[in-house]
Amino acid sequence: MLIKISVNASFEDKKELQKLRDEETTTIDGKHAELAANIGTPDDLTGVIENGAEGIGLYRTEFLYMGRDEMPSEDEQFEAYKKVLETMKDKRVVVRTLDIGGDKELPYLNLPEEMNPFLGYRAIRLCLDQPDIFRPQLRALLRASAFGKLNIMFPMVATIQEFRDAKALLLEEKDNLTQEGVEVSDDIELGIMVEIPSTAALADVFAKEVDFFSIGTNDLIQYTMAADRMSERVSYLYQPYNPSILRLVKQVIEASHKEGKWTGMCGEMAGDEIAIPLLLGLGLDEFSMSATSILKARRQIKGLSQNEMEELADRAINCATTEEVTTLVNQYAK
Repeated sequence: MLIKISVNASFEDKKELQKLRDEETTTIDGKHAELAANIGTPDDLTGVIENGAEGIGLYRTEFLYMGRDEMPSEDEQFEAYKKVLETMKDKRVVVRTLDIGGDKELPYLNLPEEMNPFLGYRAIRLCLDQPDIFRPQLRALLRASAFGKLNIMFPMVATIQEFRDAKALLLEEKDNLTQEGVEVSDDIELGIMVEIPSTAALADVFAKEVDFFSIGTNDLIQYTMAADRMSERVSYLYQPYNPSILRLVKQVIEASHKEGKWTGMCGEMAGDEIAIPLLLGLGLDEFSMSATSILKARRQIKGLSQNEMEELADRAINCATTEEVTTLVNQYAK
């Protein structure tokens, strides 16, 4: 009997959540928060639509490159990006360029064995070093830009020069396509993933040149805390609510807003029910998460006050420990 009650309650809850699918995500005092979805392939779009996502906050393009013996062609990539953009219509689609390294076995890429591939030759470092891999992806994205609202972001950027070099390659390929008579949008926004502390520390510098930030908290947390999130022995140090992380997030958001730019978040933290009130209070513009988490997040945000969350966030960043932060949020929830 208890099981039946639980199942029925779950079904009723899903029905209530579905009523929120087409509603705006707005706090009780009128602040809008954009809820977007993370995807890996065009096949994920069904769930994105069903759960009322307001856009794609992270399209992980590396899935196009995995499980095969040769690199995907420019045309193959173009078709995949085009499908996502056409499906999302006028909603924003943020595409992350290839984020891959020695932790993946790809026979057609010359990837070295490294003691710690997550700190090594990967992502934008690999792409800038091997433009024959990077250029076809940039061309495919530029061609697809004519079919929707495309944003492009570069992963694991550690220095402003890396962003400048990636942007220069993109603009070069845009000129090439224009000369070839290919239509390319002039409204593409270029951003970076903020997942390295050096980037967060220089957010004010980056904000003058990028169009947006997307905070990748999964890596930002492990790099800031110097704790491998895959290691059981130091897993206790993987602390999303640590005041040091909250302060970095605040710094990035404030830097972007000062320059009239926006900041999103696409790590697990963006869909976390404890983190959401804090992130709202810190001024996060876009929350990108698994599509299945969107409706619950929408319901939660619609019950919150932006002004109260700002006060909560101010108190949280002045805490000394993760435990103090979680206690603070839980006390508010009561």
